[in-house]
Amino acid sequence: MPTGFSFCANEDAHVLILGSMPGRKSLAEAQYYAHPRNAFWPMMEELFAFDANQAYEQRLQCLKNKHIALWDVAFQCIRPGSLDADMREVEANDFNAFFTAHSQIRHIFFNGRKAESLFLTLVQPQLAPDQQKLSKHLLPSTSPAHAALSFAEKLKIWKIVRNTLETASPRP
Repeated sequence: MPTGFSFCANEDAHVLILGSMPGRKSLAEAQYYAHPRNAFWPMMEELFAFDANQAYEQRLQCLKNKHIALWDVAFQCIRPGSLDADMREVEANDFNAFFTAHSQIRHIFFNGRKAESLFLTLVQPQLAPDQQKLSKHLLPSTSPAHAALSFAEKLKIWKIVRNTLETASPRP
């Protein structure tokens, strides 16, 4: 059963972007959002003015510099391909430990409905009371499988991440 990636975050992260589980291409490349048609990195380029074509580690560092944490809800699952609808036997990552170590996070942004539903079902009930109060926002998936919205339409909605960071303050 394949496992996901470690989180990408500095201790001073203010927001967390959560996917469901890396797809086949991402697992093969050992990189978040590695599918060439996934809009995640081009979207981050538009929102945060960095080159989406630079080396993967540099892209991750750009997110960290903007106080963005990146992770997936699932630690592991059975999924024959890359479609979220095919995920079975999902085991969630340890979010209690993550939020304890990253206590400045106040907002969670879900990259698609599956990430949101997995989090609300598997993670939310297990969180400490102060962690349950984190602000949660559903965003349209950047996956090429989610073609109901254009890149421009998705970008307009995803701007909430940048706007939130501009006004974010750490948890008390």
